[in-house]
Amino acid sequence: MVGSITNFFSKMVERYLPDPLVFAMILTILIFFLGVFITPSSPMDMVQMWGDGFWGLLAFSMQMALVLVTGHALASSPLLRKWMGKIASLAKTPVQGVMLVTFMSALCSIINWGFGLVVGALFAREVARRIPKVDYRLLIASAYIGFLTWHGGLSGSVPLTAATAGNPMEKLAGLVPISQTLLTPFNIFITVALLITLPFLTKLMMKPENEVVAIDPELLKEEPSTARKLPSNASIAEKLEESRILAYVIGLLGIVYIVYYFTENGFNVNVNVVNLIFFILGIILHGTPMSYMRAVKGAIGGTAGILVQFPFYAGIQVMMEQSGLGGAITHLFIDISNKDTFPILTFFSSGIVNLAVPSGGGHWVVQAPFVIPAAQAMGADLGKATMAIAYGEAWMNMVQPFWALPALAIAGLKARDIMGFCITALLYSGVIFLIGLYFF
Repeated sequence: MVGSITNFFSKMVERYLPDPLVFAMILTILIFFLGVFITPSSPMDMVQMWGDGFWGLLAFSMQMALVLVTGHALASSPLLRKWMGKIASLAKTPVQGVMLVTFMSALCSIINWGFGLVVGALFAREVARRIPKVDYRLLIASAYIGFLTWHGGLSGSVPLTAATAGNPMEKLAGLVPISQTLLTPFNIFITVALLITLPFLTKLMMKPENEVVAIDPELLKEEPSTARKLPSNASIAEKLEESRILAYVIGLLGIVYIVYYFTENGFNVNVNVVNLIFFILGIILHGTPMSYMRAVKGAIGGTAGILVQFPFYAGIQVMMEQSGLGGAITHLFIDISNKDTFPILTFFSSGIVNLAVPSGGGHWVVQAPFVIPAAQAMGADLGKATMAIAYGEAWMNMVQPFWALPALAIAGLKARDIMGFCITALLYSGVIFLIGLYFF
């Protein structure tokens, strides 16, 4: 049954789902007209919002590009290749490969979302190298499906923001500590249930051997070593470029700072910290400045989709926020809810908003001003209301290609190659989220 559902959605997306850039453009136009007809905003108001917000994610775009580049460069180091290869070699059959990739991605996403996105895709490639008969599209889809766990983990941006002093909702509703969100029975149930059962779901998605789409082994050949052996007559400049002393001194500097950071801030892992860890470890493990730079050059081509598409989502997010369209969608669900159904309907409203605002932090800005006061007014659980916003965002990522871009860039695939599998995961995981929110 799962296989039939997956086949249906795979055929649908292969025929109708455009490239993510086209999807972002169509979504821009849709949000523009919805803002004009549903909110008091004039066409010129919407144009101004879009233009003013177009470059609003520049810093975040750079962060995501660095997640991809530094993660890819780190994974191409000899030691990491060896480690990933050893773990990947645990899988001996296509079934084991798909399940192992799903589990590793879900586990890494619980630790940190950026880590999970990159490591999951890179690990999927390692498994594909060792099991030629595995469906490569399903492997990469499995790496992305594991991303469903991220908002219930250590880097969930909505619960961490809600618990942080100075966030926009503190004056209105106070802080929502993680004891009411991440450390609750309902979140532990949802996160553990996804971690354990998603590998079995992706196993059920496997196609018969005659329908498997395997990748050309030539495309999975390991990249040549970035190390360079200098001739005896190398110049001083060349010796500096290949100096292990320089690489290790910078590495030591980075390690000292990272230790200091965690000592002062606890286990507060954000995307900048992840990038710094990837960056420093990459330099150390490659051994020389130019060896690392050659690895970066090999990874940087995959950032094209991030650099071109993220500005469109920045413009969409500002249109949603400033026009009041995001609030109108949220209110539509809040108005028909009661104390018991409030988390469920907030979850669905968050999923819809995520199509236009695929960002945890953005969700908190757009939805929290409406959701949290409403939860207080009807006596609903603030922790569940907060996590309902988070879960809805994580859930709808399965049909929103925004977060898939790093994995797709690493894999060399298009969104339509994996979205049929992801829609099946959307339907299944929705049941897990709803059980946790309603019964726990």
